[in-house]
Amino acid sequence: MPFSFELLLEAIVFGVLLGCFYAAVSIGLSVSFGLLDVPHVAHPAIMVFGAYCTWLLGRLGLDPVLAGVLLTPAFFLLGMAVYRFYYEVFEKRGSDAGVRGIAFFFGLALIIEVGLILAFGVDQRTVEAAYIGKSFSIGDMRIPMRTVVVTVVALVLMTVLTLYLSRTFTGRAIKAVAQDEQALRLMGANPMRIKQWAFGIATAVAAVAGAMLIIIGPVDPGMDRAYIGRTFSVVVLAGLGSMTGTIAAGLILGISESIVLMQFGASWAPAVSFSLLLIVLGIRPQGLFGR
Repeated sequence: MPFSFELLLEAIVFGVLLGCFYAAVSIGLSVSFGLLDVPHVAHPAIMVFGAYCTWLLGRLGLDPVLAGVLLTPAFFLLGMAVYRFYYEVFEKRGSDAGVRGIAFFFGLALIIEVGLILAFGVDQRTVEAAYIGKSFSIGDMRIPMRTVVVTVVALVLMTVLTLYLSRTFTGRAIKAVAQDEQALRLMGANPMRIKQWAFGIATAVAAVAGAMLIIIGPVDPGMDRAYIGRTFSVVVLAGLGSMTGTIAAGLILGISESIVLMQFGASWAPAVSFSLLLIVLGIRPQGLFGR
């Protein structure tokens, strides 16, 4: 395709919108994997589960964004229960928790996917809302309203979580728990309970991310596979546990994918996340914003 400044500008605009979405769907993994050192490869599957729960609430007439928010308490409790099981069975027993934990979370992802197939079949599901299907124009560029809504929700979500982690005692304890558990105990905090609380937050965030996922487009039970590489790429690119870095990394991935999509076609876009991941691991293993 011949080079065009107009197409490049359009790719950048859509890349920014896509990047905010990628950052939002990755920020829960940034907490569980980046801050807690939990190999949570089931994060995208839980996000897809959240999308299906959003679809169910949408059938009752609820807006998808509102549905995602209403799902957060239930997903928070689910996350606390999952971490407690992981802690008692794997983390509490020794140094091989990481390897066995990966197998556990892969198994959890498979259970979620199979459960969704048995419950809903393999057909794609969509939701309805006043802004879905509508768009507005900026010059010759037409921007879907659904992407703008998702971007606004993503920015609000990331701002709230960033402020919580930096301004509250529990938030600062979450950021410190993976670095020095003994110091945290001396401050009167229980590291296991802090991790359990943080994992609950990460899972609750996945519910909102699932709502954004089904707003963006149709979902199916196997869609989590398309986001495993993207979410881990954003988290590693940002630097493990960096909230502000997650936003920047999401934008980098979104813009890169959008430009590749414009120049080379959709078949090359999924390779961008893995390419960025390999480049960053080779040049700067701690990530762009890691220490």
